[in-house]
Amino acid sequence: MSRKYFGTDGIRGRANGLITPELALKVGQAAGLAFQRGDHRHRVVIGKDTRLSGYMIEYAMVAGFTSVGMDVLLVGPMPTPAVAMLTKSMRADLGVMISASHNLFEDNGIKLFGPQGFKLSDDVEKQIELLLDEPIEKRLAQSASLGRARRIDGVHDRYIEFAKRTLPRDLSLDGLRVVIDCANGAAYKVVPEALWELGADVVPIGVEPDGFNINKDCGSTSPEALSRKVREMRADIGIALDGDADRVILVDERGHVVDGDQLLAVIAQSWKEDGRLSRPGIVATVMSNLGLERFLKGHGLDLVRTPVGDRYVLEQMLNGGYNLGGEQSGHIILSDYATTGDGFVAALQVLAVVQKLRRPVSEVCHRFDPLPQILKNVRHKGGKPLDDSDVKSAISDGEKRLNGHGRLLIRSSGTEPVIRVMGEGEDRILVEDVVDTIVSALGQAAA
Repeated sequence: MSRKYFGTDGIRGRANGLITPELALKVGQAAGLAFQRGDHRHRVVIGKDTRLSGYMIEYAMVAGFTSVGMDVLLVGPMPTPAVAMLTKSMRADLGVMISASHNLFEDNGIKLFGPQGFKLSDDVEKQIELLLDEPIEKRLAQSASLGRARRIDGVHDRYIEFAKRTLPRDLSLDGLRVVIDCANGAAYKVVPEALWELGADVVPIGVEPDGFNINKDCGSTSPEALSRKVREMRADIGIALDGDADRVILVDERGHVVDGDQLLAVIAQSWKEDGRLSRPGIVATVMSNLGLERFLKGHGLDLVRTPVGDRYVLEQMLNGGYNLGGEQSGHIILSDYATTGDGFVAALQVLAVVQKLRRPVSEVCHRFDPLPQILKNVRHKGGKPLDDSDVKSAISDGEKRLNGHGRLLIRSSGTEPVIRVMGEGEDRILVEDVVDTIVSALGQAAA
């Protein structure tokens, strides 16, 4: 069955367009029914980022959950990994994060977590989709069995303590000047506070959310402001989170961006040396640079690739017994600590290596020279541009031209109407030409 509502990372779309109060209410009802297992009093944890539409969706979901008899615990703006952690620690049956991650404020989304804090499987999402399209009036709770809703205080402190415990107790960030960009999003309170408690000299930016400025010219998808601030403040490192703080990009003391592939290399080598890797390898997606794969191989480590999406990375990690995985975009999963990507905890692991080696971040975080990789997006208005004969011909010709000297990856985004074209190889000019030819063909087909 093809999925009607869920993409690669929950349900996402334009607020009051696709993501309406009616849909949010239905998702609350359907998910609530799907997770009512047993006779105990059921509860759900709901967190959100800082988008204006978060209020609308939050209260609609409260109505949905309470109408099927679930109690609701509201934690307000919190990072996605914090909601996953709280779902498990508060013994809830379900967790909800209202966020469109790195998208701008006009969009919003709904991410669901099971009782152990893991994102839902495809099968469970399909069950919820079936319930979304069924009349469920007869399955609503009786008047005396309706759910209650309450706001929970102190959850920020819980997450701060959780994050701090991922580092050795005797490790301090004393002496490090850290610029932290919270993207005017969900982490704007907890992460600067946690860094300060760990001893860092903290320079926060992107910590003044107004409902409209989440991810706008800030955060992991727009690190230019962070780079400028790092150079201005002569900081040792910059950390950029996205709107819901499940991904991270770093900036070294020179203002140069460090992507998720380099972060994976740093953590993998450190963990191998400390005997902390559960398997001799890590998990990453098809987007990770070939340079990372070669670096790991040189250290006796495998790179297991998955489709794009941190849920697929985690699935492979659990199936294969790996405890480190992630994406080039900065979703880093450390399964010893978290059940989903946690940008801040990943950054802390890198900071621990920086403190251990006492070397500049530009040296610590440059483990390999990446092969030239060109990624371009083609936005479309629907339909199937990839089925166009000219597009197929351009892709086929590109693969022949790169034969043995690179690779092509063309895929539809799971969260927005975009086709992503990635080319990688040792000859940048050749790769750019191949990618541009395919993008041109896609643009004509999309038009």
